[in-house]
Amino acid sequence: MDRNISFSIIIANYNYGAYVGDAIASALAQDWPRVEVIVVDDGSTDGSAAVISGFGERITAIFTENRGQREANNTGFERSCGDIVIFLDSDDILQPTLLREIASVWRAGLSKVQVMMQRVDAAGRPLGGTIPKMTLAPPPEQIRQWVDATFEYPTPPSSANAWSRAFLAAIFPLDSTHDAATDSTCIAMAPYMGDIVTIPKPLVLYRMHGANDSTMTARDTNYSREVTRGMKRLQAARQACRLSGRPQPAANILFCGSSFLQFRVASLRLTPQAHPLPGDSRPRALLDAVLLPFRRGFQRMSIRFMIAGWSVLTLLAPERLARLLITKRYG
Repeated sequence: MDRNISFSIIIANYNYGAYVGDAIASALAQDWPRVEVIVVDDGSTDGSAAVISGFGERITAIFTENRGQREANNTGFERSCGDIVIFLDSDDILQPTLLREIASVWRAGLSKVQVMMQRVDAAGRPLGGTIPKMTLAPPPEQIRQWVDATFEYPTPPSSANAWSRAFLAAIFPLDSTHDAATDSTCIAMAPYMGDIVTIPKPLVLYRMHGANDSTMTARDTNYSREVTRGMKRLQAARQACRLSGRPQPAANILFCGSSFLQFRVASLRLTPQAHPLPGDSRPRALLDAVLLPFRRGFQRMSIRFMIAGWSVLTLLAPERLARLLITKRYG
């Protein structure tokens, strides 16, 4: 373990005054000697500024007008200097040993190290389950094979990813052609620009409080939004391939992934007029659902059959039943 490795923890915050103090405190409590904590408040109108200012000189606090998470993280990365960078969501919490665990596996050639997240409620009480669900760490070569086949791999969202500065420096600042969520772009580009190492331990707490961006059932349009995000991830992956000299994924790879299939199905049923994926339709999604169990993917065969069955039933069911199936799946 190289104790000279330095970390930057960047926290973009917008109106999460009830939670951002816990996120900052968890970053400051890391069992590692070289870490900087940068908090970018993106024009909050609640009490966030007072909470952030209360940490004084222990953090670098930056207050900006509201420009969105992508721009806030651009600002934070520009001010950072760590060898490894974590974009910590302001409602998540890091376990104290996270940086030490990451440093223990870090090596040249990585684009990121990812860990698992423990789901907790608004008060930090465990809800059960981890994100993603893994018991073994897939080798980087396996992850790359999954990505080449389906454009998907098991990955947590933002806070549980530790990025190489060299990787981020090659793609930052992210402009408006990229998704508004920083992790969406970085997760898509990482397999094409380096190795991904997984630590199958829940070292980050993922707070579920009802206002999460990942609460899919809040609006019908959230599913078409996720389809659009997938299309932006494909654009980002192609950019990564141009930078690394790898062959670019074909456009039809979006029709191969199991997670993306479920968003397609929900979008086609709930907001068909807003479905953004060219060439897609209910018959096309139905065919992809039937073929899914026979395609290579990171899920077990039994899981792929379950996803295929849900997709077929949701595509063929009357509207009321289809809505119920989608709510059960994402609620």
